[in-house]
Amino acid sequence: MRAVLTNSVILLFVWVSLFSACAPPVGIYHTVKPGQTLYRIAKTYGIEESRLAQINNINDPTQLKVNQRLYIPGISQPRKVPSTASTSASKSPRVTTASPATQKKPAVVARQPTVKKPAATKTTSTAKPVKGTFIWPAKGKLLNKFGKQDKNVYKGIEIGVPKGTSVVAAASGKVIYSGSAIAGYGNLVILEHSDSYFSVYGYNHKNLVKMDDYVGQGDKIALSGLPPNGQSARLHFEIRKGKSAVNPILYLP
Repeated sequence: MRAVLTNSVILLFVWVSLFSACAPPVGIYHTVKPGQTLYRIAKTYGIEESRLAQINNINDPTQLKVNQRLYIPGISQPRKVPSTASTSASKSPRVTTASPATQKKPAVVARQPTVKKPAATKTTSTAKPVKGTFIWPAKGKLLNKFGKQDKNVYKGIEIGVPKGTSVVAAASGKVIYSGSAIAGYGNLVILEHSDSYFSVYGYNHKNLVKMDDYVGQGDKIALSGLPPNGQSARLHFEIRKGKSAVNPILYLP
Protein backbone atom coordinates (compact mmCIF):
# COMPACT_ATOMS: atom_id res chain seq x y z
CA MET A 1 0.00 0.00 0.00
CA ARG A 2 2.80 2.40 0.92
CA ALA A 3 4.57 1.57 -2.35
CA VAL A 4 1.42 2.44 -4.31
CA LEU A 5 1.07 5.78 -2.49
CA THR A 6 4.74 6.56 -3.02
CA ASN A 7 4.48 5.84 -6.74
CA SER A 8 1.35 7.99 -6.98
CA VAL A 9 3.08 10.92 -5.28
CA ILE A 10 6.07 10.61 -7.61
CA LEU A 11 3.82 10.52 -10.70
CA LEU A 12 1.88 13.55 -9.46
CA PHE A 13 5.12 15.47 -8.90
CA VAL A 14 6.34 14.59 -12.40
CA TRP A 15 3.05 15.71 -14.00
CA VAL A 16 3.08 19.01 -12.11
CA SER A 17 6.70 19.62 -13.09
CA LEU A 18 5.99 18.88 -16.74
CA PHE A 19 2.91 21.10 -16.74
CA SER A 20 4.73 24.04 -15.20
CA ALA A 21 7.67 23.60 -17.57
CA CYS A 22 5.39 23.61 -20.60
CA ALA A 23 3.44 26.68 -19.50
CA PRO A 24 3.94 29.47 -22.01
CA PRO A 25 6.06 32.40 -20.76
CA VAL A 26 4.18 35.60 -19.97
CA GLY A 27 4.92 38.42 -22.37
CA ILE A 28 3.50 40.69 -25.06
CA TYR A 29 4.59 42.35 -28.28
CA HIS A 30 4.71 46.15 -28.37
CA THR A 31 4.39 47.87 -31.75
CA VAL A 32 6.63 50.93 -32.02
CA LYS A 33 4.77 54.15 -32.86
CA PRO A 34 6.20 57.41 -34.25
CA GLY A 35 8.26 59.31 -31.69
CA GLN A 36 8.76 56.39 -29.30
CA THR A 37 12.29 55.52 -28.15
CA LEU A 38 13.68 52.31 -26.74
CA TYR A 39 14.39 54.10 -23.47
CA ARG A 40 10.78 55.30 -23.07
CA ILE A 41 9.38 51.88 -23.98
CA ALA A 42 11.66 50.15 -21.48
CA LYS A 43 10.82 52.66 -18.75
CA THR A 44 7.07 52.31 -19.33
CA TYR A 45 7.21 48.53 -18.99
CA GLY A 46 9.67 48.57 -16.08
CA ILE A 47 12.47 46.70 -17.84
CA GLU A 48 16.12 47.68 -18.28
CA GLU A 49 16.81 49.15 -21.70
CA SER A 50 19.90 47.00 -22.20
CA ARG A 51 17.91 43.83 -21.50
CA LEU A 52 15.11 44.88 -23.84
CA ALA A 53 17.67 45.56 -26.56
CA GLN A 54 19.33 42.19 -26.00
CA ILE A 55 16.03 40.27 -26.10
CA ASN A 56 15.05 41.91 -29.39
CA ASN A 57 18.54 41.82 -30.99
CA ILE A 58 18.80 45.62 -31.19
CA ASN A 59 22.34 46.88 -31.76
CA ASP A 60 21.59 50.61 -32.06
CA PRO A 61 18.81 51.93 -29.77
CA THR A 62 18.45 55.11 -31.85
CA GLN A 63 17.43 53.18 -34.97
CA LEU A 64 13.99 51.88 -33.95
CA LYS A 65 11.55 51.67 -36.85
CA VAL A 66 7.87 52.58 -36.80
CA ASN A 67 5.69 49.43 -36.60
CA GLN A 68 8.66 47.38 -35.38
CA ARG A 69 7.47 44.75 -32.88
CA LEU A 70 9.33 44.39 -29.59
CA TYR A 71 8.86 41.43 -27.27
CA ILE A 72 8.30 42.53 -23.66
CA PRO A 73 8.75 39.63 -21.19
CA GLY A 74 6.78 39.34 -17.96
CA ILE A 75 3.96 41.63 -19.12
CA SER A 76 0.37 40.55 -19.72
CA GLN A 77 -1.21 43.79 -20.97
CA PRO A 78 0.11 46.49 -23.35
CA ARG A 79 0.77 49.94 -21.90
CA LYS A 80 0.63 53.43 -23.34
CA VAL A 81 4.14 54.66 -24.12
CA PRO A 82 4.70 58.44 -24.27
CA SER A 83 5.91 59.75 -27.61
CA THR A 84 8.34 62.55 -28.37
CA ALA A 85 6.12 63.33 -31.35
CA SER A 86 3.57 64.91 -29.01
CA THR A 87 5.29 68.29 -29.32
CA SER A 88 5.20 68.20 -33.09
CA ALA A 89 1.62 66.96 -32.99
CA SER A 90 0.64 69.91 -30.85
CA LYS A 91 2.03 72.23 -33.50
CA SER A 92 0.03 70.68 -36.33
CA PRO A 93 -3.20 72.63 -35.57
CA ARG A 94 -1.27 75.83 -36.31
CA VAL A 95 -0.68 74.60 -39.84
CA THR A 96 -4.34 73.72 -40.34
CA THR A 97 -5.51 77.08 -39.03
CA ALA A 98 -3.17 78.83 -41.45
CA SER A 99 -4.54 76.95 -44.46
CA PRO A 100 -7.96 78.71 -44.54
CA ALA A 101 -6.10 82.01 -44.72
CA THR A 102 -4.35 80.92 -47.89
CA GLN A 103 -7.69 79.77 -49.32
CA LYS A 104 -9.40 83.11 -48.70
CA LYS A 105 -6.73 85.15 -50.45
CA PRO A 106 -7.00 84.07 -54.11
CA ALA A 107 -9.40 87.01 -54.63
CA VAL A 108 -6.69 89.43 -53.48
CA VAL A 109 -3.88 88.56 -55.84
CA ALA A 110 -1.49 91.17 -54.52
CA ARG A 111 -1.60 89.77 -50.98
CA GLN A 112 -0.83 86.17 -51.83
CA PRO A 113 2.94 86.47 -52.21
CA THR A 114 3.26 88.70 -49.12
CA VAL A 115 1.47 86.13 -46.96
CA LYS A 116 3.38 83.13 -48.29
CA LYS A 117 6.84 84.64 -47.93
CA PRO A 118 6.80 85.02 -44.11
CA ALA A 119 5.51 81.47 -43.76
CA ALA A 120 8.42 80.17 -45.84
CA THR A 121 10.99 82.06 -43.81
CA LYS A 122 9.54 80.75 -40.55
CA THR A 123 9.72 77.12 -41.62
CA THR A 124 13.27 77.42 -42.84
CA SER A 125 14.40 79.29 -39.73
CA THR A 126 13.01 76.65 -37.40
CA ALA A 127 14.51 73.88 -39.54
CA LYS A 128 17.98 75.43 -39.58
CA PRO A 129 20.40 74.29 -36.87
CA VAL A 130 21.35 76.90 -34.30
CA LYS A 131 25.07 77.47 -33.73
CA GLY A 132 25.99 76.97 -30.10
CA THR A 133 23.11 74.63 -29.28
CA PHE A 134 25.77 72.05 -28.41
CA ILE A 135 29.33 72.57 -27.16
CA TRP A 136 32.47 70.73 -28.22
CA PRO A 137 32.76 67.44 -26.28
CA ALA A 138 36.56 67.69 -26.43
CA LYS A 139 39.17 70.08 -27.80
CA GLY A 140 41.43 68.72 -30.50
CA LYS A 141 42.22 68.51 -34.21
CA LEU A 142 39.34 67.65 -36.53
CA LEU A 143 40.47 64.39 -38.16
CA ASN A 144 37.34 63.50 -40.13
CA LYS A 145 34.43 65.68 -41.15
CA PHE A 146 30.76 64.78 -41.49
CA GLY A 147 29.69 63.16 -44.75
CA LYS A 148 31.53 61.34 -47.53
CA GLN A 149 35.33 61.38 -47.46
CA ASP A 150 37.74 59.07 -49.27
CA LYS A 151 34.99 56.58 -50.15
CA ASN A 152 33.87 56.51 -46.51
CA VAL A 153 30.67 58.05 -45.16
CA TYR A 154 30.96 59.53 -41.67
CA LYS A 155 27.80 59.96 -39.62
CA GLY A 156 29.64 62.36 -37.33
CA ILE A 157 33.05 63.90 -36.79
CA GLU A 158 36.26 62.54 -35.29
CA ILE A 159 38.36 64.69 -32.97
CA GLY A 160 42.01 63.84 -32.38
CA VAL A 161 42.73 63.86 -28.63
CA PRO A 162 45.24 62.00 -26.43
CA LYS A 163 43.99 58.83 -24.78
CA GLY A 164 42.39 59.62 -21.42
CA THR A 165 41.20 63.11 -22.38
CA SER A 166 38.00 64.19 -20.62
CA VAL A 167 34.87 63.91 -22.78
CA VAL A 168 32.02 66.21 -21.73
CA ALA A 169 28.31 66.26 -22.53
CA ALA A 170 27.67 68.53 -25.51
CA ALA A 171 24.24 69.36 -24.05
CA SER A 172 22.27 68.45 -20.97
CA GLY A 173 20.25 65.26 -21.22
CA LYS A 174 19.71 61.70 -20.08
CA VAL A 175 22.01 58.73 -20.64
CA ILE A 176 20.06 56.18 -22.69
CA TYR A 177 23.04 53.96 -23.48
CA SER A 178 26.42 53.28 -21.90
CA GLY A 179 28.23 50.17 -23.06
CA SER A 180 30.19 48.47 -25.81
CA ALA A 181 27.63 46.21 -27.50
CA ILE A 182 27.21 48.35 -30.65
CA ALA A 183 29.77 47.22 -33.22
CA GLY A 184 32.29 49.74 -34.49
CA TYR A 185 31.94 52.27 -31.68
CA GLY A 186 33.94 50.68 -28.86
CA ASN A 187 32.86 52.04 -25.48
CA LEU A 188 29.89 54.23 -26.33
CA VAL A 189 27.67 56.78 -24.58
CA ILE A 190 24.40 58.06 -26.06
CA LEU A 191 22.51 61.01 -24.57
CA GLU A 192 18.89 61.92 -25.24
CA HIS A 193 18.11 65.65 -25.34
CA SER A 194 14.98 67.74 -25.85
CA ASP A 195 13.31 68.15 -29.25
CA SER A 196 14.25 64.59 -30.32
CA TYR A 197 17.99 65.28 -30.42
CA PHE A 198 20.61 62.68 -29.50
CA SER A 199 24.38 62.94 -29.10
CA VAL A 200 26.77 60.01 -29.56
CA TYR A 201 30.25 59.63 -28.04
CA GLY A 202 32.34 56.68 -29.25
CA TYR A 203 35.83 55.16 -28.98
CA ASN A 204 35.92 55.85 -25.23
CA HIS A 205 38.63 54.35 -23.05
CA LYS A 206 36.22 54.43 -20.12
CA ASN A 207 32.59 55.46 -19.69
CA LEU A 208 31.99 57.51 -16.53
CA VAL A 209 28.17 57.49 -16.63
CA LYS A 210 25.55 54.77 -16.55
CA MET A 211 22.15 54.40 -18.12
CA ASP A 212 19.39 56.63 -16.69
CA ASP A 213 21.89 59.18 -15.36
CA TYR A 214 21.06 62.84 -15.95
CA VAL A 215 23.97 65.04 -17.01
CA GLY A 216 24.38 68.76 -17.52
CA GLN A 217 26.09 70.46 -20.42
CA GLY A 218 29.84 70.28 -19.84
CA ASP A 219 29.67 67.40 -17.33
CA LYS A 220 32.40 64.78 -17.73
CA ILE A 221 30.89 61.57 -19.15
CA ALA A 222 33.87 59.57 -20.44
CA LEU A 223 37.61 59.36 -21.07
CA SER A 224 38.69 59.23 -24.70
CA GLY A 225 40.35 56.15 -26.13
CA LEU A 226 41.27 54.31 -29.31
CA PRO A 227 38.96 53.22 -32.15
CA PRO A 228 38.46 49.45 -32.62
CA ASN A 229 40.29 49.53 -35.98
CA GLY A 230 43.58 50.50 -34.33
CA GLN A 231 43.83 54.09 -35.56
CA SER A 232 45.26 56.92 -33.46
CA ALA A 233 43.50 58.11 -30.30
CA ARG A 234 40.36 60.09 -31.05
CA LEU A 235 36.74 60.79 -30.11
CA HIS A 236 33.87 59.88 -32.43
CA PHE A 237 31.03 62.39 -32.01
CA GLU A 238 27.58 62.45 -33.61
CA ILE A 239 24.44 64.55 -33.32
CA ARG A 240 21.18 63.03 -34.48
CA LYS A 241 17.77 64.56 -35.02
CA GLY A 242 15.44 61.64 -34.47
CA LYS A 243 16.93 58.81 -36.52
CA SER A 244 18.86 61.05 -38.93
CA ALA A 245 22.52 61.95 -38.43
CA VAL A 246 23.16 65.69 -38.89
CA ASN A 247 26.37 67.67 -39.29
CA PRO A 248 27.62 68.46 -35.76
CA ILE A 249 29.64 71.45 -37.00
CA LEU A 250 26.39 73.29 -37.73
CA TYR A 251 25.39 73.05 -34.06
CA LEU A 252 28.76 73.71 -32.41
CA PRO A 253 30.01 77.20 -31.50
